[in-house]
Amino acid sequence: MGAIRRSKTKRRTRDLDQVHADLRSARHLSQHKDSKPAEDLPGLGKYYCVECAKWFEGEDGLVKHRGGKRHKRRIRMLREEPYSQKEAEAAVGLRTDNGTRLTAAKSGDGTELVKEVEMETEESADANNVIS
Repeated sequence: MGAIRRSKTKRRTRDLDQVHADLRSARHLSQHKDSKPAEDLPGLGKYYCVECAKWFEGEDGLVKHRGGKRHKRRIRMLREEPYSQKEAEAAVGLRTDNGTRLTAAKSGDGTELVKEVEMETEESADANNVIS
C-alpha cells in the first residue's frame, strides 16, 4: 500500500494576492490579524512578518528571518503585481470589449443594407443596469 499524500495546511502561508492586499490596505491586514486570538499565536502576536505572513516568538527571530533566503525570495516574488481577472480572461481568449460589428438588413425594395451596430460593452451594460 502506498502512502497517502495530504496537503500540509498547518504550515500553509497566505497566497501572494492576499499579501498584496495586506500591503495595500492596513484594514485588510488588521482583519487577518484579528481573526486569530493573540493568546494562540507565537509571541502573543507581537512579531509578524507581513510579506511572509508568519508570526515569530521574539524580535530576534523576526530579525533573523528578515535576513534569510526565504524572506528575500518572497520579497522578490511580491515585486510582481498579481494578475487581475481581466488579464486572466484576456489570456484565455475571452474578450471584454466587443467593439462594433456589421449587420446586414434587407430594405423594402429587396436590396441589402449593411449598417454598423455598436456592441454593448461592460461599462455601458453596468450603466444600463444602474439606471433601470
